[in-house]
Amino acid sequence: MTVKPSPTPSRFASLSREELATLVPELLLIGQLIDRSGMAWCIVNFGREEMLQIAIEEWSGASPVYTRRMQKALKYEGTDIYTIFKGLQLDIGAPPQFMDFRYIVHDRWHGEFYLDHCGALLDVEPMGEDYVTGMCHDIEDPTFDATAVATNPKAQVRPIHRPPRTPADRSPHCHWTVNIDEDNPEVTGLPPLAIIEATRAASWELADIDPADQGRADYSGELLSDFDFAAYSHSALVRIADEVCLQMQLLHLSFVLAVQLRAADAAQLTEICTKQLTGLAGVAAERIHRALRLPGGSEGVLRTLELHPLVNPAGYVDAEFGDGRMRVRRSAAHDDGAWITLCGPGHTEALQAIATAIDPHLAVEIDGTADDWTMTLGHRERPLRESGEVAVVKVSGGAAFVFAPRESLPLTVL
Repeated sequence: MTVKPSPTPSRFASLSREELATLVPELLLIGQLIDRSGMAWCIVNFGREEMLQIAIEEWSGASPVYTRRMQKALKYEGTDIYTIFKGLQLDIGAPPQFMDFRYIVHDRWHGEFYLDHCGALLDVEPMGEDYVTGMCHDIEDPTFDATAVATNPKAQVRPIHRPPRTPADRSPHCHWTVNIDEDNPEVTGLPPLAIIEATRAASWELADIDPADQGRADYSGELLSDFDFAAYSHSALVRIADEVCLQMQLLHLSFVLAVQLRAADAAQLTEICTKQLTGLAGVAAERIHRALRLPGGSEGVLRTLELHPLVNPAGYVDAEFGDGRMRVRRSAAHDDGAWITLCGPGHTEALQAIATAIDPHLAVEIDGTADDWTMTLGHRERPLRESGEVAVVKVSGGAAFVFAPRESLPLTVL
């Protein structure tokens, strides 16, 4: 009889329940910033029209996979409006407050949502109406349906109004209906979905939530206006943090797939993906470090890195921390071609962005092979400058966004 190995213990388990309730919204927002980083380099290399197609393929490949994972983890699997709306509350495509989704439920099969604040729109509006239309029409039409198909292939997400805004300060920023009807044509997944479903990340097993832990263990009850992170148990928040990191890993894998179809060669693919990771890595490190009030210096860099989506979830990425260093060995993430494959000997850009965000006097040093290497930190008298890739991401309002306290209320049928 073969004994199934237990999932690798989560790195997030070392945090307190209160720290996790602070960190999980941060991770959701960091996931949103993946495209603030990656799409800039897609525009530079392929132009605006191809960037739009990359975004459609990227989200359509990843979001149905990770949506089903979160449904299963928090026990709210279903086929109705409540299931779709709960999923959006735990989706890196809709991080709380920055993408301020408000929900209206008419009945199990009919509802609406609108955005009181759309950080992505505010990022794009200065770029002009073509970019706004590209995001709010060309990308959202297929990707909203692609996300809904994870719950019910008969779901349709359709606009009541959406940008470009007329007048320019129109609020809410957009407004959509969600209708599930047997007469609706069935939505099917786009071609990237089957490829992403076959990755190690898609089926990666994480530890079950302990139902005896203090606090909520699942989201099987009523739909709430906002996901109340503080109400959940330590065990549940650890699982959610790991799932959100898997969302990011899956989105990156789908991004790689879309860029690969357009890149002239492997060198261009690697360059674009490394720039995407580097920009995100630095901003993510800064946000994690600040949110958890972590120490400075090499201790702070390594602790921030231990909690960074680059090396999570544990096991999927085999990274060991101790004695002032990080050791990385080959793992499932390497098999998939995930973020960690963009780091190693001769490839320090993303790791240096993380270190520089915490202490610009620390320089990343790596020894070993592509599949087994160790990172240490050396001191520089002259501070290192923030990379251009990080500066690109900081153009987004999400880089400095501050969460506010929210009261979570049950949503009843109107």
